[in-house]
Amino acid sequence: MWLKEIIWIDKFISKIQKKHNVTVEEFKTYEEAAEFWDTHDSIDFMDALEEVEVKVDLKKRHYLIELDKSTAELLQESARKKGKSPGYLASELLHEQLVEAEQ
Repeated sequence: MWLKEIIWIDKFISKIQKKHNVTVEEFKTYEEAAEFWDTHDSIDFMDALEEVEVKVDLKKRHYLIELDKSTAELLQESARKKGKSPGYLASELLHEQLVEAEQ
């Protein structure tokens, strides 16, 4: 799904550049994209937008679990090295530990 989103974003940026003669930089981080869109209005690019189908799994739930700072830092670093989100890695590790504890 991420690949489709990246391709769509690339096409969107190309359309904006061609139709509006503006330069939209390639964003390296979500923060850079947020900064751009904080100063630009998507309504100005309506003719460059296209309808897309989005599938959502509303059955997923998110839970807030308190972590101390050092554990959170370890989780973030480990997730980065494994190419996973911290939330996904935490869920995976917690599940493994709970299954193991049941045996």
